[in-house]
Amino acid sequence: MSVRGGRVRMARLTDLAALGELSRLSHAPADGRSSADRSVRVRSLGLPVSVSAVSAFSLFRMPLGAFQPHDPLYVFEEGRRLSGLARVEREGSRDEWTIVELDAVDHGDAGDIRLRLVQHLLRDGGKRGASRVHVACADEGGNVELFMQAGFARYGEERILFRPADAPLPEMPDGSAVRTAMMRPADPLDALALSRLYLVATPAPVARLEGYRLPDWERQGSHWRVPRSALTPILRFADVEAFVELCPPPATDELAAFIQVGVAKEDQPHYLRVICRPDHDPTALIEFGLAIVGERSASGSSRRDSHQHGHQHGILSVVRTYESPLDNRLEECGFGHLADVSLLMRETLVRVAEPALVPAVR
Repeated sequence: MSVRGGRVRMARLTDLAALGELSRLSHAPADGRSSADRSVRVRSLGLPVSVSAVSAFSLFRMPLGAFQPHDPLYVFEEGRRLSGLARVEREGSRDEWTIVELDAVDHGDAGDIRLRLVQHLLRDGGKRGASRVHVACADEGGNVELFMQAGFARYGEERILFRPADAPLPEMPDGSAVRTAMMRPADPLDALALSRLYLVATPAPVARLEGYRLPDWERQGSHWRVPRSALTPILRFADVEAFVELCPPPATDELAAFIQVGVAKEDQPHYLRVICRPDHDPTALIEFGLAIVGERSASGSSRRDSHQHGHQHGILSVVRTYESPLDNRLEECGFGHLADVSLLMRETLVRVAEPALVPAVR
């Protein structure tokens, strides 16, 4: 299949200026475009762009800041002009890819261009050993239909919540209060308990698709991005910490809730991700996470610029639809609804049944 003679290829260094402009156009608000841009429509994944301080362009900072040597970047070229791009973040430890940007200038065939880019990266991912390809997108502009046409399965929806920078943050509790609330940093020995907590909070079909293993839960912190969400790519630019809240006696060997905190090091919002048991109120842990953001960002900003406030870009969080009423607890802590996105995934490997011994009947 060809689109007006164009082709998909890997990006080159000489493409960076054109790619930066295409990325900027795709995430610029419609009313903020210049008169020269108004005739050009660009279709993207539709991640949050409704608030000027929170845009996909500022979050993922394509192409220079977010790019790493092993990240594939594909372009659609037609007559020496770039009219489409697909950017992937590659997680080597799990052999998984995440599509974080998919843009095409709309001259009537943007859908075909985007489909060709997706099909090409899927073929290339299969050759490079990618086990899964993930994407999060808004259910608009034909995004979901395009990925399902390419063989992706839609397995969940997330609400993206935003806490503005002008909302005050809680004070850091003293050590005795933290111990009384049975909260502490996560460590590798919590892997089994974290896996059990995740399975309690997550429907079995979703857990099977995401396929987390115990080694995944052992690697909390240090830029690790499990559990996955629509916004985990921003953790590349954050200091990541994880904390857990223990169940009250007598079940103190089990976890009641988990929070992942990403304190931004760049010009972007901070990040919180909470997983908790359905019958548990995680308000205390959420407030503790907000206090961590306040303390870490204030100390970081004082090192960079004593006159700059470290909490100036707000905080993002995500809640999956099956995790309700967790979204209510976050809203009580100052978060507001920003956008809804769909989660899709395609497995590039074929699942086979594991051999097993069964009892024989004589």
